[in-house]
Amino acid sequence: MASPRIIVVGGGITGLAAAHQLTALLPGAGIVVIERDPRLGGKILTERADGFLIEGGPDSFLATKPRGVGLCRELGIGDQLVGTNQATRGAFVFRKGALHPLPEGLTGLVPTRLGPMVRSRLFSPLGKARMALDFTLPARQDDSDETLAAFVSRRLGTEVYERLVEPLMAGIYAGDGRALSLAATFPQLRDAERRHGGLIRGVLAARRGAPASPTPLAGGAKPSPFLTPSGGLGALVDALIAHLTTAGVRIATGRAVTSIAPDANGGHLLIFGDGERLVADAVILATPAHATAALLVDWHPAVAATLRAIPHVSTATISLAYPVRDVPRPLAGHGYVIPRVENRPALACTWTSAKWHGRAPDGVALLRVFVGRAGQEDPLSRSDDALVELARTEIRDTLGIVAPPTLRRVHRWPLGMPQYTLGHLDRVAAIETALRAHPGLVVAGHSYRGVGIPDCIRSGEAAAEVVARISAPENDPGILRG
Repeated sequence: MASPRIIVVGGGITGLAAAHQLTALLPGAGIVVIERDPRLGGKILTERADGFLIEGGPDSFLATKPRGVGLCRELGIGDQLVGTNQATRGAFVFRKGALHPLPEGLTGLVPTRLGPMVRSRLFSPLGKARMALDFTLPARQDDSDETLAAFVSRRLGTEVYERLVEPLMAGIYAGDGRALSLAATFPQLRDAERRHGGLIRGVLAARRGAPASPTPLAGGAKPSPFLTPSGGLGALVDALIAHLTTAGVRIATGRAVTSIAPDANGGHLLIFGDGERLVADAVILATPAHATAALLVDWHPAVAATLRAIPHVSTATISLAYPVRDVPRPLAGHGYVIPRVENRPALACTWTSAKWHGRAPDGVALLRVFVGRAGQEDPLSRSDDALVELARTEIRDTLGIVAPPTLRRVHRWPLGMPQYTLGHLDRVAAIETALRAHPGLVVAGHSYRGVGIPDCIRSGEAAAEVVARISAPENDPGILRG
């Protein structure tokens, strides 16, 4: 490779989105995407085999966050977006050997309808009464951050936190709410309390004030809170790669950058594992915080130390398929979540073939078990066979399935989920402030300001915008500084 002008390190959704944005902001610039692994897409991994469509990582994105839908439309695949199966809508919470329906009326983890909560057998009468106190408890005046567990327990009680909010939160962050920062994970909840005096009242007010913006779906289907291309999330990665290739972006897979240092002429020197060296005017590090720390440790040890202070948890997904005749109970829902207090190794199970159309052949049920949660055993210490047995035990206990699966897939994600613990926003601010002293060096990705796909897309695009402002003269934003 000749020395490029802009290098994006990391070919996951963040890096690809950054490169896509750069092609629009700096047309004609020399852009290179470098990915250590032999494939692009990061945690977006869609497999197709024998009539199955299997997601190894995330299976969808939130429709309410605009950059997921927006990018799909820009790439020409907006008309391929589909929502979850409305015929089997609903989910469950596992508690003491039983699956309890998830109460209706949840908005951003918060119950906003008392009727379903009162009727639910998930909570005791005392727990239901304690939740209702949210309408009378005063708002906390102190603006300091607190953990998600402390906040929800303070407003709604311990039962609602442990049996409802915690397992739903774990499905997003694989985290421990007793350590996660409220300000970094769900700042809108504290804002609801501050503005309206109570959590439920505030969430209701925000919901009433939110503009209705349903996303048109393929085939005229009803709007859904979760969206994905009909061919799986891999279609988004494929569309990005096609656009980047057409735009002249060079993509190098199987190449590992080992360190970054300042270049004598004011650029950035990238050193590869095979000894090759490249100089770039600007670099976007779209890598996890721990990987970014390893790249910067020799150049900026203080920034590297702050990056390493962002914890990450390893996770895995195990997909299993069974003939429907081997499933004793109907899969009338999208799956279930498991509270931490149940002390089970799994944190959730998605009934994939019921949640999405076209994910398994007719007459076959496809299930996916999620393992890995902060504070629990590292799932990657187990072999693939052991993870399959863990998943089989989980669905045997909850669904009564004892037959051997006809298909099994294990996907491992070492240190794949960042933990936004107390002080996270301060750490991110310190990293960003320190890097401003090195114009053209920018970090992006799920380690900083959001873990969802739209968050990662927006993070990559924001990094590209920073690079564009630095790289182009004010009177001609399409030309890089010589």
